[in-house]
Amino acid sequence: MVKYINMYLSIIVPIYNEKNTISVILDKIYSLKLQEKYEIILVDDGSTDGTRDILKGLENKKNHHVIYKDTNSGKGESLKIGFKKSIGDYVIVQDADLEYDPSDYLLLLDEVKKSNKVVVYGSRFMGDYKDMSSLHYFGNKLLTLVTNLLYGVTLTDMETCYKLFPGKLIRSLKLNAKRFEFEPEVTAKILKKGYLIKEVPISYSGRTHSEGKKITWKDGFTAIFSLIKYRFID
Repeated sequence: MVKYINMYLSIIVPIYNEKNTISVILDKIYSLKLQEKYEIILVDDGSTDGTRDILKGLENKKNHHVIYKDTNSGKGESLKIGFKKSIGDYVIVQDADLEYDPSDYLLLLDEVKKSNKVVVYGSRFMGDYKDMSSLHYFGNKLLTLVTNLLYGVTLTDMETCYKLFPGKLIRSLKLNAKRFEFEPEVTAKILKKGYLIKEVPISYSGRTHSEGKKITWKDGFTAIFSLIKYRFID
């Protein structure tokens, strides 16, 4: 039994054209029996599909912060805005689609309570993953391998969305990522600061580009470049 530690959790949700899933993912968060107090920071990245109409209904909801960007500029930019707004002792990222299940928060939170000096990643490859295309499977494996070789670690899933950061740490990092290169950049900078990254198994159910998936093979090259760049510069 993991000892309960009182903490405040910030949940950052970057959103772009997710009108069909944003309410579902929020309902999943609401249904959790979290011991922690939490805030939800929703950052809309210039949605044009009606997502904003849904978000407007959340503007006055307790512990909800809705931020609208005038133009679409990428997930990384949205996350930087969310981190700056956050006040939590710990911060987690939640994609607005249904690929990741918020019930896995409990696994990450339990792990961090064992040692409050770590960052916790949810590993899809240690858990139950399905509907991941071959391209994304091998791309994720390659990027994780490059991370391990460059930074001397043994991660299984660097590209995972579920990353649980100490709030002070993530708010202190100077992040440059605009799009999906956020994942390698933040991992590189955490490791270079000497933090231990622990992994726990999570579930994952992939979606296709026709269903709204936005990352492409081109982002893989940007990720590799980021891993190499941040190995040698700050």
